[in-house]
Parts: sequence; structure tokens; C-alpha cells
Amino acid sequence: MPRASGCLFGLALGDALGAATEFLSVKEICDRFPPNGPQEIVGNPARVTDDTQMTLAVGQALVEVGAANLTVTTLEPVLRRTFIEWLNSPDNNRAPGMTCLQACEYLEAGLPWQQATRPNSKGCGANMRVVPVGLLPTDDSTRAAVAQFQAALTHGHPTALTASDLTAAAITYLVKGSEPQKLPAQLRNYVLSQRLVYHGDWLGSLWQRPGIDTPEEFISLGWDECLAVLDRLDAALVNPNRDIDPCLAIGEGWVAEEAFATGLLCFLLFPQEPLAVLQRAALTSGDSDSIACLAGAFAGAYLGMAAWPEDWVNRIEYRDQLAALGQVWD
Repeated sequence: MPRASGCLFGLALGDALGAATEFLSVKEICDRFPPNGPQEIVGNPARVTDDTQMTLAVGQALVEVGAANLTVTTLEPVLRRTFIEWLNSPDNNRAPGMTCLQACEYLEAGLPWQQATRPNSKGCGANMRVVPVGLLPTDDSTRAAVAQFQAALTHGHPTALTASDLTAAAITYLVKGSEPQKLPAQLRNYVLSQRLVYHGDWLGSLWQRPGIDTPEEFISLGWDECLAVLDRLDAALVNPNRDIDPCLAIGEGWVAEEAFATGLLCFLLFPQEPLAVLQRAALTSGDSDSIACLAGAFAGAYLGMAAWPEDWVNRIEYRDQLAALGQVWD
């Protein structure tokens, strides 16, 4: 079962389906796509957003460096370059977030990444692109450090780091065959195990802020926000309702921990129905493309490429790059 490919294509398909509904209320979505929101991707190619573009930038950097050679010294210049290439691409015209744009402009100007990052941002741009890290054949500590580091280049808030780490962990668990109903408890245990772990070799002095006395205090602030959003996820799953906007239970997904948990809720509502996962995620009142791309990644990591209609796969933008990247890790 090619789960890495399923994961990456699920991300892109969700991104394409949700791209038309971002910024709209559920009523506005249903008015525009009656009666129940968008049901299939449109166009040939079916266009994605910056979420998929930046995912490919992260994946390209990881493949170029190689899983066995990942250190901050080897990855930082390559990831900086792929982010700058994205910044300057003529296809970078999909309304990307200002945080990513500003940080990448500073990276291009040659600033050290600790100065280029936006230190107080925890926008979902940190973790909508982290999925390839969860596919890496590496140990848990390296995966965690890389997930946090790729976020830190643009989003320096502790919750941006931890939510990205948690997203990558969820992908790893699903690719390895974890059952969806057990996933929330696995993720909670993961958070508790990582709550005081600061990857200093990768993150350096990023933790140093007014009012923060130790690296552990800094990173625990992020993990505690992840625990809080997992509480909301658990509450939503007590009496799951497929017909209610998931954003009402979790949040609209503009920030990293909410994008993660709202996307995960969409998957957990329909664990055996991958198209329903994407359709539910696109019919949300928040950052629908980011929610749907994460929901699709979770579904594809669990169900593999068989989850996705061949016609959709053939029409999605960046099909060749997605396929090549998936083949590396399948």
C-alpha cells in the first residue's frame, strides 16, 4: 500500500478542493456549491495553493539532503534555497500568507534564519507544509527536530513548532498503521513525552524571549496549547456529528494547532471515506484549504493511494512532482 504517495496526493487534492471555499462561511459555500459544498476538484490541472507548493519545497529539500544526513548544517541552506525558489516562482500567485512571504524575503536577503523568522507567529503556514517530514525513514527525535525546524524558519512561536511536530507525528503513526480511533490518545501521550524537550542543536537561541527563563519553559508553552486543542478534539469525538462545521468544535484553523486538530477531526469523522473527508474539510468556515490539505494527508497516510479517484490524481496540479516525491518514501 503506497501510503506516502496517498498522503501527498491527499494533501494536494484537499488543497485543491478547499481552495475555492477559504474565507467563506458554510452558508456562502453551500450557496456557491449547492447543496453541500464542492464535491470534486475542478479543472485540468486542478489548481492548488501555496500549501502544496511549500510542501513540495520541504520535500525537495529533504530528498536532496537525504534522511541519513539530516543536521541543521546540511538542511538549513537547502531549505532556505527551496523556500526562496518558491518565493520567486511565477506560480507563487495563490494568495500566500504574509508571514511566509516576509520571512522568505528576509531569508533571501541573507539574514540568519533566527532573524528572518517571525517570532510571534503561529499561523498554519508552519504546519500545512510539514507532511513530508512525517514520511521520513528516521528516528523519532530527528523527525521531531526537523518538523520544528522547518516551521521555525518562518514561524517562531513555540506553538508553530509543536503543532508542526504533532502533525508530522500523526502522519508517521498513520503510515505505520495506527488505527484512527487510537490516534488521539497516541498523540496526547506524544505531547506529554515531548513537553520539556527543546531541540537545542537545531533551534539554538530561538527560545530566548523576554519573560522566558529556560528553553523548556519556551517549548512547553507550545505543547500546552497543543494539549488544549486535543481536549477540544476529544470533546468533539464524544458525540461526533458529521453535519456540523468542525470549526465550531476546534477553531477556524488560521493558527497552527487549530489547523492540525480541525483537519484531524475531519479525518476521524470519516476514517473509511476519504472523499467525504475532503468534502467535509472544504465545507468549513475557516482556513478551508489548509484544513482540507491536512485532512487529506491524514486520510491518504491511512488508506494509501487507493483512496483517491484516478481521474483526480491525473488532473491535480504538480502531479509529477507529487508522484516522484511519494516514490522516494513508499
